[in-house]
Amino acid sequence: MKLYDTAIVGGGIAGYTAALTSKNLLLDYIWFGEEGFGDKLRLAEKITNFPTVTGDGADFAKRLNAQMGSEKIALTPKRIDGIYRTGDNFTLSHGGELYLARTVILATGVEAGGRIRGEKEFLGKGVSYCAVCDGALYRGKTVAAVVSSPKFEAEVQYLAQFAKNVFFIPLYRGSALSGGNIAAVEKRPVAVEGESRVERLVLEDGVLKTDGVFFLKNSVPPAALAFGLETEEGHVKVDRALKTNLAGLFAAGDVTGRPYQYAKAAGEGCVAAHSVRAYLREFLRK
Repeated sequence: MKLYDTAIVGGGIAGYTAALTSKNLLLDYIWFGEEGFGDKLRLAEKITNFPTVTGDGADFAKRLNAQMGSEKIALTPKRIDGIYRTGDNFTLSHGGELYLARTVILATGVEAGGRIRGEKEFLGKGVSYCAVCDGALYRGKTVAAVVSSPKFEAEVQYLAQFAKNVFFIPLYRGSALSGGNIAAVEKRPVAVEGESRVERLVLEDGVLKTDGVFFLKNSVPPAALAFGLETEEGHVKVDRALKTNLAGLFAAGDVTGRPYQYAKAAGEGCVAAHSVRAYLREFLRK
């Protein structure tokens, strides 16, 4: 397995700037994320807080794509579902695929809707953020899938291959996914409840009895990605060098807190890459 100097997780401005800076610093990097720099940027009506940019999000994304091409910045369009410390390095997983890096830059952004009551408490006890990782654990059981975007509907169908019943709860309009063992539910979730494990999903009007709940959304809570990562009010705690409490793991962009602005994300992506280089120089001296 190839060992990279750094793995950058997140396809937005912070992740892109970290990749661009890593390339210029001659770091051997791998950059994971969604193509197109994310919905937040692409769908922005107008950009007013980033130097030289005066158009909308689509125009900004077009400029970034052009720079990506000219600078030969490579994106690996995969969604990382786990980051684990393995000795002096980190192992990152995408389904059954594994990647190895000396350091990690976490730039996953934040999910606008936040968590519901019980979501954090039942993580690993019936709450999951990855259908491909945990779907087979619910063979013959009933699960609920709370889905933030149509792009995750394929994961709902994947769950349906194992589960006896799937409650599909889209947080958007226009979905036609249903049929077979998939039942669409047009009610917003309020809480996850149970004793030692998930037993039910409370809706704004009713309750679903379920053995597990999958929250399929753009940004997985950072503490759910990296075990032991210290967070505060949903944001990763970092110092001025963007170091986290886990040696070798850095964070940048919206995931570190407000303001949620492109200028701040770009600056932190740059700083994180420089901090990675400083860390590697010190690490290799030992």
